[in-house]
Amino acid sequence: MPQLRMALAQVNPTVGDLDGNTDLHVEWARKAADAGAHVVVFPEMSLTGYPVEDLSLRETFAEASRARVQRLAGLLADAGCGDLLAYVGYLDRDEAGPRDAAAALYRGEVVARQFKHHLPNYGVFDEHRWYKPGRTLDVLRLHGLDIGMVICEDIWQEGGPVAALGDAGVDVVVAPNASPYERAKDDVRLPLVARRAAEANAPIVYTNLIGGQDDLVFDGDSIVVGTDGELLARAPQFVEHLLLADLDLPSGEHAPEGEYEGLRVRRRVLSDEPAPAFEPPAEPAISEPLPDEAEVWSALVVGLRDYVRKNGFRSVTFGFSGGIDSAVTAALAVDALGADAVYGVSMPSEYSTEHSRSDAAELARRLGCHFRVEPVADMVRVYVDQLKLAGTGLAEENIQARVRGMLLMALSNLEGHLVLATGNKTELAVGYSTIYGDAVGGFAPIKDVFKTHVWALARWRNAEAEKRGETPPIPENSITKPPSAELRPDQLDTDTLPDYALLDDILDDYVEGDRGFADLLAAGFDPAVVDQVVRMVDRAEFKRRQYPPGTKITFKAFGRDRRLPLTNAWRETHEGA
Repeated sequence: MPQLRMALAQVNPTVGDLDGNTDLHVEWARKAADAGAHVVVFPEMSLTGYPVEDLSLRETFAEASRARVQRLAGLLADAGCGDLLAYVGYLDRDEAGPRDAAAALYRGEVVARQFKHHLPNYGVFDEHRWYKPGRTLDVLRLHGLDIGMVICEDIWQEGGPVAALGDAGVDVVVAPNASPYERAKDDVRLPLVARRAAEANAPIVYTNLIGGQDDLVFDGDSIVVGTDGELLARAPQFVEHLLLADLDLPSGEHAPEGEYEGLRVRRRVLSDEPAPAFEPPAEPAISEPLPDEAEVWSALVVGLRDYVRKNGFRSVTFGFSGGIDSAVTAALAVDALGADAVYGVSMPSEYSTEHSRSDAAELARRLGCHFRVEPVADMVRVYVDQLKLAGTGLAEENIQARVRGMLLMALSNLEGHLVLATGNKTELAVGYSTIYGDAVGGFAPIKDVFKTHVWALARWRNAEAEKRGETPPIPENSITKPPSAELRPDQLDTDTLPDYALLDDILDDYVEGDRGFADLLAAGFDPAVVDQVVRMVDRAEFKRRQYPPGTKITFKAFGRDRRLPLTNAWRETHEGA
């Protein structure tokens, strides 16, 4: 049977960096050519980065992107990759408007341009705002085999381009993707691609981005799936990687050009001669998906690393409180950036316990990062005395948090560090944070991690260190002690909040599942606790809107996924409508 060696270039571009992304494509296409590939498939919008959001509406950017594709075709030929058919994602624009596009480059030419048909408008996607849908499909014949293409959402929807290619007939389908990560995404992705392979009656070559872009992170996990749904190859998660897959394809007679499923299928012959026979590798390259906690940790590390580096920062700083949130953030930062790029600051007040101070210092010692102590009691006293805040409760407590936030921002201005906010999803949900205090910063690494999951990640990270014979990075006391903001004597989080295990259960239903009051009661939760939690969540939207971005790992993250009005008189109650 005719053979093709497919290369899936799982790369990490930067949005808007056409020069750097061009170099990235030449580098990885050269690797593919050196590996004997006939076809290399890059991810969706790999040349521009993804998502470009409202950059898509700038004609100058779209024109530059379109011109760069043409230039890239020549650069690939000059680099010795001319006989390699390269599929490259980019931003196009025509008389209809902006297009999410992919081009096929071959022997110094752009031999096809195809536009995404299905435009997602749910969750983090807003593509009806940004793009116009495509109505044509380009099938290219290379070495006597017909290659069809679909772009990202086209494979996530039934019918349309995949069904059209199935009706028209192709030997293989390539699918450039930019599919953001969320927990257990592979449990959905692989069965979906298997269903589409059956629908297309052809193997599918699914190439996905990796890397962080603002609050999104992409995990790669590129796959090749046979017509029968068999997994033929899979790339590792969260790393740039060139995945090779040798396909034996039974070329057959296919239907002519024409209309299929309302789409125009066009065909072009690049070469009819079969590729010279070659020996496939002994074993297919099938990487195993990461276990859950390792997967989440990798997502958080990559999201933080890329936000810092792609925005031109070299280091980060934040408060080392001795608590679990700052400890997990510190371990993530060291894994992402290296110990020398992490600057921890202990900022004790008169209410800070001795164990919190020592736990913060021990954390820094274990991680090997920079550490300094900046007491805030005197600064707090100035505010409290001048404004006569002593004994006012919340007003006095929040001065401590805001003084700490101001101190961190001053160090950022002075030394050039990016300030990290260390709050978790549970705190954000119920408004358990102080605006201009612990909420200051440019990025929030664990913003989408519930409190109980923060503890689970800490235990997992320590266990991994022990397996490698290393010192666990997070002090045991930070994991086991009752959490406290330490803004008043003997304060505990449970003075204000339900137990975190119960609270996270309710939040999972109310925030992630959008369940109403009656649904929560039916699930067995206490009415008084539900009323307390729902009221806290509903009143805290203004705080969440002002919180820094952070890596999305759940189905419904605050920000892109969950967007409620700030001014909102609707309240969930047990009375219902």
